[in-house]
Amino acid sequence: MRYDLLVVGAGPYGLSIASHAAAAGLSLRVLGRPMASWRDHMPRGMFLKSEPWASDLSDPARRWRLGTYCAGHGSTARHGEPVPVETFAEYGLWFARNAVPDVDEHLVVRLTSAPGGFEAVTDDGRTLYARTVVLAVGVLPFAELPAALRGLDPARVTHSSAHSHLDDFRGQDVTVVGGGQAALETAALLAEQGTRVRILARADRLHWNDVPPPLRRPWWEAARSPHTALGCGWRNRLYADHPGLFRRLPEATRTRIASTALGPAGAWWVRSRVEPSVEVLLGHEIEAARTVPGGVRLEVVRHLNDPAPRADSPSHSFDTQHVVAATGFRPRADRLTLLGDDLRGALATTPDGSPWVGRDFESSYPGLFLAGLVTASGFGPAMRFVQGAHFTARTLVRGVHRRLRARPYERLVPAPGGTPAREAASRTT
Repeated sequence: MRYDLLVVGAGPYGLSIASHAAAAGLSLRVLGRPMASWRDHMPRGMFLKSEPWASDLSDPARRWRLGTYCAGHGSTARHGEPVPVETFAEYGLWFARNAVPDVDEHLVVRLTSAPGGFEAVTDDGRTLYARTVVLAVGVLPFAELPAALRGLDPARVTHSSAHSHLDDFRGQDVTVVGGGQAALETAALLAEQGTRVRILARADRLHWNDVPPPLRRPWWEAARSPHTALGCGWRNRLYADHPGLFRRLPEATRTRIASTALGPAGAWWVRSRVEPSVEVLLGHEIEAARTVPGGVRLEVVRHLNDPAPRADSPSHSFDTQHVVAATGFRPRADRLTLLGDDLRGALATTPDGSPWVGRDFESSYPGLFLAGLVTASGFGPAMRFVQGAHFTARTLVRGVHRRLRARPYERLVPAPGGTPAREAASRTT
């Protein structure tokens, strides 16, 4: 059987796209462990940073919302009250059961081109065929480690996304690298279980989000700084509600905003858990690291942006038993390793190395669509959050319909400079 659409990934974006595709009548196959990142790669005790009303997955009728799930399962989803990660993961599973055709929990290990579309090989050895494919692989393929930590013993150095629990670090000395929400909340959880923990960050100060104002406010306050799914403010309104308009900005502007907007900051509710109990070393970066008996030795120096001259701030070292790098994700095209060389080599990229996507989230290879973080440089910061799944699902499924109606011999290839150009290819369906 050849499916109209193969959805690779079953997180918030993959499930939302599948719900819209099924409602549109496409023959569909969804592969991946539902909500795997949330179930397997976030320690218990974490909370969503986004407001509950900004954390719904997307189905066409908007029936299967987080608030609906919570109301029926003895929990709450109220503005200003963070939702536990465990609750959100269970909500995603509930959404999958109700809004998505059966999900095949096997993983795609290889995706290549085939006559008339694509060939996918699963981890249990099956081969599936589809006319179009969407990669909704989330953030895990793009985990970023500082250069000094790469190649060190994974028993001593891990990315924050590698942990579903932190119990193994009880009684140890742990250094968390980073200054964003993942670093701060990880450090808080470690401290609360009795781990000696420090935060090491390049920034000269930590940034904290404000307590959100009430949903109902005097009109002049709302007009000055409206609520959005990405926080208050008119700029956030553009990012949250108008990704299509964001895409019309010049490419250099989009790339800059995608890498700088909504930068590292901690949620207001984690601040009181960090400041009294976690050692913080700011304005420093790791210059070198090596494993030593019982742990890792870190050589740190003042960050170049620190006002003190580097020459006056010689490096110093300290030992720690484990390093957790909460240093984010870098969505580069070359990290989509499940793609065969024929597909990965045909992807046009943006200046930051992420794949170029068109107005319908179609990559420069016809029929191959992308969703989630990997599209942030094209459609803006909303693609880094669950909220972006609404726009993505609606827009992408329309694009799939257009591709299925298009002439099969027409293909997009990268032109010099990374901009897509159209040419006729000789392949047939």
